[in-house]
Amino acid sequence: MKKLIIFASGSGSNAENIITYFNSGNLAKVSLVLTNKADAKVLQRCERLNIPAFYFNKSAFQSGTLLGMLNNENPDLILLAGFLWKIPSGFIEAFPYKIINIHPALLPKYGGKGMYGNRVHEAVRANSEKETGITIHYVNEHYDEGGIIHQEKVTLTSEDSVENIASKVHELEYEHYPKVIEKLLMDDD
Repeated sequence: MKKLIIFASGSGSNAENIITYFNSGNLAKVSLVLTNKADAKVLQRCERLNIPAFYFNKSAFQSGTLLGMLNNENPDLILLAGFLWKIPSGFIEAFPYKIINIHPALLPKYGGKGMYGNRVHEAVRANSEKETGITIHYVNEHYDEGGIIHQEKVTLTSEDSVENIASKVHELEYEHYPKVIEKLLMDDD
């Protein structure tokens, strides 16, 4: 059984979707969820789903304490699901091509520091884009610049509000992120 660890900062809807997706099979299980926000709703979701979840602070993240814990867990993949901190180079070196992120736009557009959540959708709308989507990519030492694994697009209209755009993007995330993770795990065998 493959082992997945999720890093999340917010509500945890993508984390819950991944947990639920893999709970129904024998390929992989989410063994741990980590968050950098003590009040993140993902902690409540994990409690309900009976998944171990822990809060960590910046010191644990940067000092190597958390990296030591990850090394002990020996995950097959580390998944970022709405996690907003830049991943330290020590993590990337310890887990090359094992840390995956999902971004709510078609990279390289609308990526980089500060481009997350509705900020991305606001920029997409402000530029009257005809399409947007998701990018699933490897994490490297720069925000949203790791190798692209998979992209999915959705058509936009001039009537789409920021909320409509967010909803369309969330649908793509929920449908495709678990399937891409599954494919990566199967290709790794």
